[in-house]
Order: sequence, then structure tokens, then C-alpha cells
Amino acid sequence: MVGQMTLLLALAAFAAGVVLVVVATERLLDGLVGIAHAARVAPFVAAAILSGLEAENVAVGLAAGSRGSSAVALGTAFGGAIFLLCAALGIGAIVAPLHVRLPRGVILLLPLSAVAAGVPILFGSTPRWAGAILLLGFVAAIGSLIVASRDHEFLSPGEAVGDDGEGHSIVWYVVVTVLGIAAITVGGELVAYGAETVIRVAGVSAGLIGMVITPAAIEAEEVIRQIVPAKGGRPDVSAGNAVGTVVYFLLFNLGLIALLTPVSVPGYVRLLDWPFLLISSALAATFLWRGRVGRVEGAILVIVGTAFAVLQGIR
Repeated sequence: MVGQMTLLLALAAFAAGVVLVVVATERLLDGLVGIAHAARVAPFVAAAILSGLEAENVAVGLAAGSRGSSAVALGTAFGGAIFLLCAALGIGAIVAPLHVRLPRGVILLLPLSAVAAGVPILFGSTPRWAGAILLLGFVAAIGSLIVASRDHEFLSPGEAVGDDGEGHSIVWYVVVTVLGIAAITVGGELVAYGAETVIRVAGVSAGLIGMVITPAAIEAEEVIRQIVPAKGGRPDVSAGNAVGTVVYFLLFNLGLIALLTPVSVPGYVRLLDWPFLLISSALAATFLWRGRVGRVEGAILVIVGTAFAVLQGIR
């Protein structure tokens, strides 16, 4: 009876945490985009940098890392990137095929980030120096993204990203941003606690909940964020969001986890998670290089993601 009550409370905490971080992140992004407009930053630059900023993913990863939940912590990076590429990009392409030409240098960031993400997991515990290298790589990646895209239009001329900032001062947006970060931090703790308790009480595979369930729950809105722009005639925005988010997950998020809360590395991360990340990133890069992610390509990505989830469940 006590075990059942504990499990129910853990599931409630997990669900509440997911809702909180998703809602709070939307407000956080409103604040960040508003600051960009108020500071007169170019709309494309704001979109390129902020599209992949998944603060809820960072919060959950750091909270899980501080609790020693390595499966959940590493899952926010590896599982999150695989979900983004296989589920969000894959399902999005099935619903609304992408026809887009991205700068070659931007496309290469996908496989390069996947390879770099393997550095921290080559050891028994993620070394802090590896986290520092990933963060430096993130800065270089964002810089190259901006440089490579200077003459490439991700957004139509004159189109703003999100709220145009009318009627609000930069102070208002700063307050919204700070409150969003605070709410996301609380939500991240709830998700980490819920996932950790479910693993312990229910006996659910740590890999399944860490690499599949948690990333899917947190990043579920990414499927919509892929579909809506593409159906609205903006496949470049959908593709840009996918590339930017993966770069954040694998270089920034994983780099922070390794630097601030080093975690132990289960063997299956090297044998299962990293290979699937390399495969999914290579496929997505190949499709984007050809300038088309259609329904067939989307189905291939979904199949790869499904195989990954099944193997996590039976591992």
C-alpha cells in the first residue's frame, strides 16, 4: 500500500513537473525573444540562437545529475536528441514534408555534434574537462551557424519571431525571463524526483525511462513546433529549429551536466544510445543535404526511433 502511494505521488510529481517546465519554457522564450526585439537584435539571429534553447531540458538534466540519476541526466541529451530527430523531425516530415536548402556548414553540425557527444561517455564518469570542451564547441557551433547563415534567409523578410515586443518594456521581459527560469528549475526537480522514484519503486528500466519516456514527455511540443511552420510554408524554420535544438542538447546541455554534475556512465549508453544517435543524426543530415525530408524519409526516422525505444525496453 505504501509502495503504491509512493508510486502515485512520484507519477503525479513527474506529470506536474513536465507540465510546469513546458508551460514555463514558453513564457521564458517569450521573455527572451522580447528582450531580443527590445535590444534591436536581428530577428533571424534571435531565432537561430533561441530556437534550440530548451531550458526545461537543461533543468531536468542538472537536477537529475545532482541526484545521481545518470540515466535521466544523460537521457536529456542523448534521448532528447534522438527524440527530436526521429520523432519530431520524422513525424513532422510525414505530416508536412520539408523542402529546404540549408547552408552546408549548418547541416554538418548535426553529425559533428553527435560525434562530440561521445567524448564524455568514453569514461566511467563524465569528466569535467570534457564538459568544458563541449561548451567551447557549442560556442564555436553557434558562431559558425550565424556566419554560415548570414546570406541565407531562414525567415521571410520583415517577419518577426514570436511577440514583436509592442506594449512591453525590456524590464517586463527580463522579469518574465527570470520567473520562467525559476519555474523551470522547480519543474526540473519534480521531473527528476518522479523519474528516480518510478525507477526504484516500479522497477522500470532506467534506460527506458531515462532515454525514452522522460525526453519524449519533456519534448512532446517539439512535434508541433516542427509541423506548424512547415504547414505554414516555412520549412526553413522547422529545419532550423531541429538543427539548433540538437546542437543545444548535445553540446550545451551535455556540457553543463558533465561540468557541473558529473555522472556515472552506464555501459549501454556507449553500446546503444550513442550508436543510435550517430545513426539518426547521419540520416537527418543526409536528408537535409539533399534538400528534402519527405514522408518516406520521415518514416525511416520514425522507424529508427521506434527501434531505439523497443531496444531500451527489452535491454
